Amino acid sequence: MMRILVISDSHGRNDDVAGVLEQVGHIDMLIHCGDIERGDEYIRSLVDCPVHMVRGNSDYNLDLPREDMFTIGDYRVLLVHGHMWRVNRGVDYLKRVALEHHFDIVMFGHTHRPYIEIDDDITMLNPGSISYPRQTGHKPTFLMIEMDDYGELHYGHGYYHEKFSELDL
Repeated sequence: MMRILVISDSHGRNDDVAGVLEQVGHIDMLIHCGDIERGDEYIRSLVDCPVHMVRGNSDYNLDLPREDMFTIGDYRVLLVHGHMWRVNRGVDYLKRVALEHHFDIVMFGHTHRPYIEIDDDITMLNPGSISYPRQTGHKPTFLMIEMDDYGELHYGHGYYHEKFSELDL
């Protein structure tokens, strides 16, 4: 089984990235949908697996691509932050472009809200934000993808539970 962690919108809070990695355990791939702000090399150093990252609207000084295209098993993946695709107004435009270019999965961030839409033709995924969530309840979220032994992908959001030290009590 392959395990993939998808995060977004950490906005420089790399302690949150490290915390989520500790929480989920072993992963085979890390995907960051942008708005990293700083520490992209540090984030890469936290894992011993392939890492895909894109530049978000707050990533002024990072040398990252605006979009990334790769495969997970037999699935063609488009990774973007989302601000250039107007995702705050919905995913229709991004979905249409992805379908025109024959992608199976689109991963995006920017909205700070978790989102999963699975259609026959395409799957749209947003992990939400591990640092500044905006959905009702404001719980920091990430996305886990697991590939089973048949090459099928399974998706689910998780909640980041920060571990508090005795000093925080």
